[in-house]
This record gives sequence, C-alpha cells and structure tokens, in this order.
Amino acid sequence: MLFPTMLRQVTIALVASILLAIFVVDRVDAAALSTRVPSQKEACFYTWVDQQYEKVGFYFAVQEGGNFDIDYSVVSPSERIILEGTKSSQEDFVFTGNEMGEYRFCFHNQHSSHGEKLIDFDITVESEPRLELPLSKAKLLREQSTPVEDSMSNIDSDLTAIERTLRYFRMRENQGYSLVELTRHRILRYSFIEGLFIVCISLGQVYIVRLLFNRGSSSRFRV
Repeated sequence: MLFPTMLRQVTIALVASILLAIFVVDRVDAAALSTRVPSQKEACFYTWVDQQYEKVGFYFAVQEGGNFDIDYSVVSPSERIILEGTKSSQEDFVFTGNEMGEYRFCFHNQHSSHGEKLIDFDITVESEPRLELPLSKAKLLREQSTPVEDSMSNIDSDLTAIERTLRYFRMRENQGYSLVELTRHRILRYSFIEGLFIVCISLGQVYIVRLLFNRGSSSRFRV
C-alpha cells in the first residue's frame, strides 16, 4: 500500500506544478500558420487584444512563389495602419497594442503576376502581469518571478528564435531551388533555340549550295 500512496502523491504534486506554471507564467496566445495567397488577391487574419499595452508579435516568411516577396499591412481596431511594406520576403515585428479590439494582418498579392505564394507566419499576443497596490505577501510571492519561471521563459524565447531561424533557412533553400530550376529551364530553352537555329542555318546553306550548282549546270553554250 505504501507504493501506490507515494505514486499518488507524486502524481498530484506533478499536476499541481504544471497548473502553477500555467497560471503563473505570462499568458501568451500564439498562432503559427501557413497560407497561400493567389495572384491578384489578398488574405487577412485577425487577432483579439483584450487589454491595452499588450505586446503583439508578427512574423512571416515567403516560402514559394514569384520573387519570394509579398506586400503586407497591419491595421488597428480603429482602422489605423500600424505597419505596412511592399515586396518583403521576411519580416519580424513586435509592437505595443495601444487599443483594445481586433487587429487585422493582411498579405496583398494584387501586384504580382507570378501566381500564388506560400507564406509561413505566426501572430503572438503576450499579456504581461501588472502589479496592483497594495500587495499581500501571498500575491507578492505569486507575482514574483522565480528562477524556474525565468528559465522557462528563456527556453521558450530560444525555441521561438530557433524556429524562425529554421524558417529563414527553409525560405533560402526554396529560393535557391527556385533559382536552380529557373536556370535549368532557361538553359534547356536556349539550347533548343540554338539547336533549331543551327538546323535552319544548315538547311539554308544546303539550299544555297544546291541552287548555285543547279544554276551553273543549266547554262548552255553554242559551239
């Protein structure tokens, strides 16, 4: 009976530690997505900010299509443009949401004639804990960061940076592959045109030589 009791206690302690880490560590809402934006179209995504001054992160990388670039814009709930850019392959922004409400993140492919584009992106909303006075001892301990929480936060930041670095290398790999394929198709096309041009020149030379000889053999001389 001793072993099941100890196992039950360890399980309860583990569950309590996980719940404590979930509720004490800063709340972060994130969405890692991929989308395809057809030519002459746009794609918009939305996220909700329920408090002022929350940190909003926006990252994207174009993985396929055309010159690996896209136009983008970020619009606040009051329809104010926060960020915008043209012909960007990869961007990484963090801004403060000064307004409560729904933020709009749009990708615009309206000026491209190279077909659809594949985009990897993520949107994060982080709520920082705010201290409220007066603080009780229990609340102060709950609000105070511990080394374990700091380590978890650092690990999460490092993993996010590694993930974005891998996405960047994936984008560069796709760009290199696209360039190699484009070069191969150009070489094949130019080789075909060159071969056709050589055949046409050869046939033209044969025709001219035969024309000259036929004209010479048809001459008549009176003796």
